[in-house]
Amino acid sequence: MPSPFPGMDPYLEGYLWPDVHHRLATEISRRLAPRLRPRYVARLEIVMVQDSTPEADVGILYPDVEVIRVTSASGSFPPVAPSHQSGSGNERARGSAVVVAEPEIAPFLVVPMPFEVRLVSVEIRDVAHNKLVTCIEMLSPVNKREPGLTIYRGKRQRLFEGGVHVLEIDLLRRGTRPVSHPAIPATPYLVALTRSQAGRTEVWPVGLRERLPVVAVPLRAPDADVPLELGAVLVAVYEEAAYDLSINYQQPPPPPPIPAEDAEWVAEILSPSSSQG
Repeated sequence: MPSPFPGMDPYLEGYLWPDVHHRLATEISRRLAPRLRPRYVARLEIVMVQDSTPEADVGILYPDVEVIRVTSASGSFPPVAPSHQSGSGNERARGSAVVVAEPEIAPFLVVPMPFEVRLVSVEIRDVAHNKLVTCIEMLSPVNKREPGLTIYRGKRQRLFEGGVHVLEIDLLRRGTRPVSHPAIPATPYLVALTRSQAGRTEVWPVGLRERLPVVAVPLRAPDADVPLELGAVLVAVYEEAAYDLSINYQQPPPPPPIPAEDAEWVAEILSPSSSQG
């Protein structure tokens, strides 16, 4: 069953995202491969990174993890029952025996351990020299908050300096967008292309009600750009993975909340009458 959303489905931005992320990169590589032959190839680049601030995604990306702030640990160690007999210090007489009260554990903080996150990008390399020509980045939550945001921006800068085209696909509403400019509309999703040696970035802002665009994948001159149909990629991934069987559309989507200007529209397309029609 297809997604009820014409473009990006915000319900995919929660615990399903790691699977969505990997499948999108795989499908992009699969679709580009025949268009790149025989001068180029598309390869998946998989790296493992540490998400050192997972509490930002507790209950969203990591639904089974909790961050607990403990103000008192006394509940963990039952206090000794009070005695009516007098005693000194921590000692109380109970019959002929002396009971020593357990010391109370000081307050402490419980936080999750860093998570190991798999990040997948699509690399387009020339066949002659196996040189990286274009990098297609699928942004993940770890790329959109510190310290991962600074690390990702550093990687992007190194790619630019190395003469590599960078196509960034941001299908996550939460987090800080690596690409920013006053002229870019405040849309929930964004695709940005920075060509090698170009002093500008081509941007495709995408609203919640819009289909994902067909974007350009640049190669080496004089080879022409290859069109990439992101909408078709997402449709194929959604249907192949049967995400509709894992999503309860009667519940709110993962944070952040849907803006007021789109909330009524979302409620309408998710209504039972709409799905039946």
